[in-house]
Amino acid sequence: MNSREKGDKFIIPALIMLSCVTIYPVLYVFYLSLQRRLLIFDISRFVGFENYLFLFRDDRFWNALKNTAYFTVASVSLELFLGLSIAVLLNRPFRLRGLTRAVILVPWAIPTVVSARMWEWVYNTDFGILNFIIGSKINWLGSPFWAIHAAIFMDVWKTTPFVAILLMAGLQVIPHELYQAAKVDGAGSWTTFKRITLPLLKPVILVVLLFRTLDAFRVFDAVYVLTGGGPANTTETLSIYAYKVLFQTLQFGYGSTLSVVVFLCIGSISIFYIKLLSRGIK
Repeated sequence: MNSREKGDKFIIPALIMLSCVTIYPVLYVFYLSLQRRLLIFDISRFVGFENYLFLFRDDRFWNALKNTAYFTVASVSLELFLGLSIAVLLNRPFRLRGLTRAVILVPWAIPTVVSARMWEWVYNTDFGILNFIIGSKINWLGSPFWAIHAAIFMDVWKTTPFVAILLMAGLQVIPHELYQAAKVDGAGSWTTFKRITLPLLKPVILVVLLFRTLDAFRVFDAVYVLTGGGPANTTETLSIYAYKVLFQTLQFGYGSTLSVVVFLCIGSISIFYIKLLSRGIK
């Protein structure tokens, strides 16, 4: 038995285990999505693609999809901009740089539920420190306009350090000789950043965008703790909507349909970024 055959003996059990914990649940959820199953009324029958046809007529689904897309685009864009800015600053030599890098990771290290509960107190209309600082009385979590932006700001505060650390790791790989050559040629800071830093940092940026876009599109705990999807479903995301349908109304059929749609959206996003990443590497 050669080394390759020995390696296959170890891989096969891992593939079987992976199939059990990933492939089987996905297939079973798709099977449930083809049924009308309500545990409350003891209803369970096969309806084919009826749930999917209803989904396209479901205004609440489209509202949740719109909220999810807006949350994802806004939070990821801000995190990339702020994270890149912080990474560039922290990549420069200065005193206490190591301590500063450790300190900025604190928001990311705090569990999301704890962070959301903390920001819920910050946003409190009567006792929150935010209203005390600005000298106003804004209902941050009760206003349809402010609630979604409050959730976005909380997410940006928590995950920007993660983006900054990944981008900073990418910056440290760029040869310092390129910057020295650009300086000798008389290139300014912006030209150096545009011509050297961004092109060489592109693969890392795409990886960061992949991680953060997938994470933001699946957002649940941060928004659920802050607003519960309210007021009037203005902050309800796809994950929260699927959770409510599955575990509050016990509509396992339609809830599984929503889960399948979330899975397909995440898969499409992954394929899109992977293709961009493969082009960037080439």
